[in-house]
Parts: sequence; C-alpha cells; structure tokens
Amino acid sequence: MSTVKEQLIQNLVVEDKTSQQKITVVGVGAVGMACAICILLKDLADELALVDVAEDKLKGEMMDLQHGSLFFATSKIVGGKDYRVTANSKLIIVTAGVRQQEGESRLSLVQRNVDIMKSVIPALVQYSPDCKMLIVSNPVDILTYVVWKLSGLPATRIIGSGCNLDSARFRYLIGEKLGVHPTSCHGWIIGEHGDSSVPLWSGVNVAGVALKTLNPNLGTDSDKDQWKNIHRQVVQSAYEIIKLKGYTSWAIGLSVTNLVESILKNLRRVHSVSTMVKGSYGIKEEIFLSVPCILGQSGISDIVKVNLNSEEEDLFKKSANTLWDIQKDLVF
Repeated sequence: MSTVKEQLIQNLVVEDKTSQQKITVVGVGAVGMACAICILLKDLADELALVDVAEDKLKGEMMDLQHGSLFFATSKIVGGKDYRVTANSKLIIVTAGVRQQEGESRLSLVQRNVDIMKSVIPALVQYSPDCKMLIVSNPVDILTYVVWKLSGLPATRIIGSGCNLDSARFRYLIGEKLGVHPTSCHGWIIGEHGDSSVPLWSGVNVAGVALKTLNPNLGTDSDKDQWKNIHRQVVQSAYEIIKLKGYTSWAIGLSVTNLVESILKNLRRVHSVSTMVKGSYGIKEEIFLSVPCILGQSGISDIVKVNLNSEEEDLFKKSANTLWDIQKDLVF
C-alpha cells in the first residue's frame, strides 16, 4: 500500500541537500535568539543551526522557530548539543557565555567566558574550517582575540561585533537631538566596546555638514549644548537596560544581523567592528579593537584609515591599554 506522500509526489531527481548559506548561532539565550529571529526575518540563511549545552531550552527554541516556518523563507532549522549539527556553516555567530550582571563591567566577565570559548571554538572550526566567525559574547574585544588564537583562522575571518551597536546608539541619539532619522546622521564610535570607547566627534555630520564646523566645542566639556552627554549615554545604555529588564538583546540582534547581511551578501559596507589593530595608531600589542572596516564575503577585506586628531588617538591608545592590562594575564 503506497503512502499519501508516494501517491501525491513523484520523485524525479536526488537533490544535493548541502546548504549554501548556512548560519550557526552558538548560545540560545536572549541574545542568540534575538540574532536568530532577525536573521530569519531577513531571509539571510537557507539553513539555521542552533547549539547550546542546555538541551531542553535548545529543543524548545528550535521547535518554536520551526513552527513559524510558514512565515519566513529559511527551509531548514536544526539544533543540537553535538557540534556536528554546525557542519558546513558559512558564518558562525558566537553568543555563548556568562551574562553580564547589573553593575558588572564587561571586562570582569573575561576569564569565565575564556574558559567557555576553549570548549566551543575548536569543535566549531573542525566542522566548518572555511567559516567566518562573528563574536558577540562579552567582553567582545578580548574574546575576539581569544577566538582568533583558539581557532587558528586568519584574523580577517574572526570579527568582533564591537562598536557596530555603539555607533548605532550614537547615531540614534544624535538624530534624537536634531530631529533627524539616524540613517541620515553619520558618526562613529571606535575602540573598546565598553567604557573606554572613543567617539569621533570630528567626523559627525549630517548631509556632509560637519557639526564641529558649526560648534567647534562639540563633544568637549566647554560645549554649552552638552553633546558630550550623548557619548555618556552610549556607554551607560547597556547598564541601564540591564538594570531595567535584566539583559540587552533586541538591539544586539538587529546589529548582528546588519553585519551578517554585509558579509553574506558581499555588500562591502563599512562597520565599526573589532579587528586586529597591531601596527595602527602606534599600538604594538596583538589587540582587537573596533575601527571602521569593510565587510564582505571574505570577512574583513579592508580597514578604513581614519585620520584621528591627537585627542582621539590618545583615547584610542588608552582603550588599547585598558584591554591589554587584562588580556596579558589571561590563561587559555
């Protein structure tokens, strides 16, 4: 007796079921799932794999997404504790790690999350040796360095989400102050994704009009309009959100998906992401910090050489020193 499927469908060819645009998300916490849902809604993957050590939560999240398959174009969603489920990934997004607690700096998380990376990264590279990795776990700059060391992959393929979100927050707040949509406000945050990040006030502009030409004191203590408070808000915003709701997630998911789109669609857009900056701006150590980078199918293909003024360069070096003081003592 033939099945309903056999009566309905006549098979003509054996298809190659290897995914062409497979994305893996490591960690199914609030951040990992925000990344997953944003990627699905943007139709960026033909297969999405989820990995976590918490098997029940992992299975529940996977089923929850699978049941929404009617509403997006990703044909395959899989999940598992075994890293074989990640095989043949084009891009791996690492969100696994201990969550930042209220009042805790990103840097104090570091050693706990380094130990997690040691158990995760080698297996991922084993099953997807040609992948690019996007590191989201905090402290992101140090962990991007750690993943680079553990993976053995070129630094151009290990990308820290870095200041992409900080720059988005910066542009949003500038837009709020001016009554202009953030896409029309241009400005960059570089350096550490954290307390020592550097706002490039010299480059802030709307329609090519540099705000510093209108207000030479922009971003300084002597500015009567107090633009400096915008950068303070950027730095404090994650702490405030954590205090209010316990964690940050949605803006990170949107920011990461913005990076994923640039990579998988080879858009060559410029993003402030964490990459190796040894040899730039007088930095001598193997440090990963955010600078404007061009992202495409090979990962980070180019770095934009930004002319920093002396104050910005000093702050950038200070950011590097802040990270190096912690990074040099890491055990992994």
